[in-house]
Amino acid sequence: MEDLGSRPFWRGLSRGEQRWPFALAFVVMIALQLMLPERYSLGARWVLPAIEVVVIGVLVAANPGRLERRTPMLRRLSLTLIAVASLGTAWSVGKLVTAIAGGKDTGSAAELLGSGAAIWLINVLTFAVWYWELDRGGAPERAAGTDPYPDFLFPQMTAPELAPGHWRPQFADYLYLAFTNATAFSPTDTLPLTRWAKLTMLLQSAISLVTAALVIAKAVNALG
Repeated sequence: MEDLGSRPFWRGLSRGEQRWPFALAFVVMIALQLMLPERYSLGARWVLPAIEVVVIGVLVAANPGRLERRTPMLRRLSLTLIAVASLGTAWSVGKLVTAIAGGKDTGSAAELLGSGAAIWLINVLTFAVWYWELDRGGAPERAAGTDPYPDFLFPQMTAPELAPGHWRPQFADYLYLAFTNATAFSPTDTLPLTRWAKLTMLLQSAISLVTAALVIAKAVNALG
């Protein structure tokens, strides 16, 4: 039997996270999806955002406050929502890359930079919600401290004297992780420990690198 006194502080029982940061990330993502030109959208521009709004509404209605209900149905619904968003992100990235590589019309340099920046930010938000949802089984499981093996090693975990006893990684930490990985193309202060975490960060870095490089090169060429 596990000695509860030997548990690291971040595995102790804690209050669940609020859902609103996760929901706000999707609101921003939906707004960006609606701002993209139709050619970068999967089907009609409103289809994926409409699906995402419905699923978010169900999740918020089922668990409007802190994420402390550990139900398989809600977790599957949350994973489905992220998968739908990821499908739209992959489509937008693919269409943007093929348009640039194939020499198709991408609009003016300003339009291209705007579309590229929106797709890049959508990509960051998509991976942020994946990291948040999958690390140690998701927010409710992290609050319960059930999984002893973290997928991501945050600095506070290795230096507990620098963090309050109630510290737990929350959505802002995963958003920061996704943003820095997309800009540095490598881990910064947070290390991936499991293979899925390493491969997912590798994929995000590759997408970010290709998107930024192609968009900037095309925009510079158009300005020239």
